[in-house]
Amino acid sequence: MADQTVPDIIYTKVDEAPQIASASLLPIIQAFAAPAGVSVGTRDISLAGRIIAAFPEALTEAQRQSDDLAVLGELVKTPDANVIKLPNISASVPQLVAAVKELQAKGYAIPDYPEEIHSPEEKAIRAKFDAIKGSAVNPVLREGNSDRRAAIAVKNYAKANPHSMGKWSKDSKTRVSTMGANDFFSNEKSGTLTAAQAGPARIELVGNDGSVTVLKDKLNYPAGTVLDATFMSAKALAAFLDAELDSSKRDGILFSIHLKATMMKVSDPILFGHAVKSYLRPVFDKYGDELAAAGVDPNAGLGTLFERVAALPNVAPIKAEIDAVMAERAPMYMVNSDKGITNLHVPSDVIIDASLPALLRAGGKGWGPDGQAADTNCVIPDSTYAPVYEESVRYFKETGALDPSTAGTVQNVGLMAQKAEEYGSHPTTFEIPKDGTVRVVLANGDVLHEHKVEAGDIWRAASTRQAPIEDWVRLAISRQKAEGCQAIFWLDETRAHDVELIKYVKPILAEAGVSDKFQILAPREATRLSLETIRAGKDSIAVTGNVLRDYLTDLFPILELGTSAKMLSIVKLMQGGGMFETGAGGSAPKHVQQILEENHLRWDSLGEFCALGESFKFLAETKGNAKAKVLGDAVDVATQGVLDHNRSPLGKVGQTDNRDSHYYFALYWAQALAAQTADADLAAHFAPIAAALAENEAKIVAELASVQGKPADLGGYYHTDPAKVAAVMRPSATLNAIIG
Repeated sequence: MADQTVPDIIYTKVDEAPQIASASLLPIIQAFAAPAGVSVGTRDISLAGRIIAAFPEALTEAQRQSDDLAVLGELVKTPDANVIKLPNISASVPQLVAAVKELQAKGYAIPDYPEEIHSPEEKAIRAKFDAIKGSAVNPVLREGNSDRRAAIAVKNYAKANPHSMGKWSKDSKTRVSTMGANDFFSNEKSGTLTAAQAGPARIELVGNDGSVTVLKDKLNYPAGTVLDATFMSAKALAAFLDAELDSSKRDGILFSIHLKATMMKVSDPILFGHAVKSYLRPVFDKYGDELAAAGVDPNAGLGTLFERVAALPNVAPIKAEIDAVMAERAPMYMVNSDKGITNLHVPSDVIIDASLPALLRAGGKGWGPDGQAADTNCVIPDSTYAPVYEESVRYFKETGALDPSTAGTVQNVGLMAQKAEEYGSHPTTFEIPKDGTVRVVLANGDVLHEHKVEAGDIWRAASTRQAPIEDWVRLAISRQKAEGCQAIFWLDETRAHDVELIKYVKPILAEAGVSDKFQILAPREATRLSLETIRAGKDSIAVTGNVLRDYLTDLFPILELGTSAKMLSIVKLMQGGGMFETGAGGSAPKHVQQILEENHLRWDSLGEFCALGESFKFLAETKGNAKAKVLGDAVDVATQGVLDHNRSPLGKVGQTDNRDSHYYFALYWAQALAAQTADADLAAHFAPIAAALAENEAKIVAELASVQGKPADLGGYYHTDPAKVAAVMRPSATLNAIIG
């Protein structure tokens, strides 16, 4: 079980490439922090760690571990929180199942994930797994709103060393397609709860036969909460997807669907499953019973479907039908054309906030099954945020690609505290079992919202509390004052939810006397203005809700910097603590594959460097530790040094990789500490370390390079062996001896 002593700084243990990199970087951080009296500990919020913590009754005492996510969830509600949060897996069901199988193979008696529920025991097991999958981590830890921007050193480097951008053509056939009717946007209703309405609430389905089914009770909403409800018509969705498949083929472009089937862990997997069924509709029409009997769940994707079909006794005719349908359909956008992995293979393989910016950066091109780049139909069923990408496509067709060497930057102030908005809606999202009316019934008996629905429709409620909203607006005011640049609230006066938020925003701006410093624009107009602003070399602050925060903090960094993994992301916790996030991990699986095959890790820890500097400086401010401020300032110097000397990881074996960048980060950090004059003790301590690191550069680099090009054994994928990972990631005996 974990030590209950709270370290000064908590560095999270996560998954995939960021966690592998930690085995190299964290010992350096701990060694450098100790002379300043700063303790740096870890808490395990990895997928495997969360699974293990959920089933203690199935494990031996030696196998059990504490629920570190719950521990951190309490800590972030206190002023003492200082957490560096690395990107973790938001697991889809296939990832969850794979992690369970790996743990079982290692002797952990974790139960199987029950895809179908036949008993109370299976229902209880499923409930534990459902609490782990999808965005289980972020809603627990994000007890504050988000301040996310490119660090000055990173932005300057991107301008001096612009990344490649694809060329846009005015006659590009690439487009964004969205429903525009009978979707979440068009059916949304919203209201702000009065004191009389606050308190216990329930969601119920009144069937057309008069029956009443309670979908969710024991809800509790305080006064001032903005409470939304909406639904998407399953029939309208199916018709839309069928039409887009036909139009993609007719126009000779790739078909792709872009969702968030990890964070939106109930609604978007269902939308994904509809896309799978639409793509293979003739197969489901002809062999639906056989597929159902084989346990095929379209929501799990084509990868699982192919596996289940291969095990059927009558595999040949079904396989032939699948091949015939896929040959007839529009070619599909590919995750990996070399391996035949399509957009529809795994729901978590194509995440909208990473996939669309990458396509925009590439000149509107996606990879087809022939391994060639091609124009693409980017299908985003719900029209709430599709206009952001639609307008981006339209803008770049008109103007050509953005020039990273001259572009300004778009910062973000995001409303995400306390499970704000859609990302907190999982417990109140339902696939409707029968025709009827869904009602939201409040404490005083008021029916706040109701919708007539049909079986198969996807209905959801989402809420945003008053305190996070007010904190968000005040954070936006603070950031705009600090930057002095354009600031836009991305709120749509024709959207029900946004209308309620605007009722909070305008009075707070007016009271602060800063109404003239902000604009309020719908996402489409805000996208256009922001792109025009940064093309002119100026800066903008996007003040957004939770989902747009996620989308825009990938979109603009990928266009400006080539990646979203190098952003400075500060979560100002509402109770006075701080959480420092280190960027996105979207390409982490590919990085793991490469290190396993070639022992080369191209993961860039620049986001960790940026977060580390801010964490030290925050510690100095809150705890009065002047030495921590010296450490933080020196981290900034080291980060600039890594960039200035081109010590960031490159992609190929034999080139600089993650371990090399950590060595140079340590070298520049030690040199900065030795050279500073604010703390003589720290300067004296680090002077010999800096000298030893510099004098042994050739030897250390050679030792690090000696392991590249050979397969690496990490002892697992989701649940790696710490000793094996340390051996892979710390191969320089010389460096290890100097650092300690």
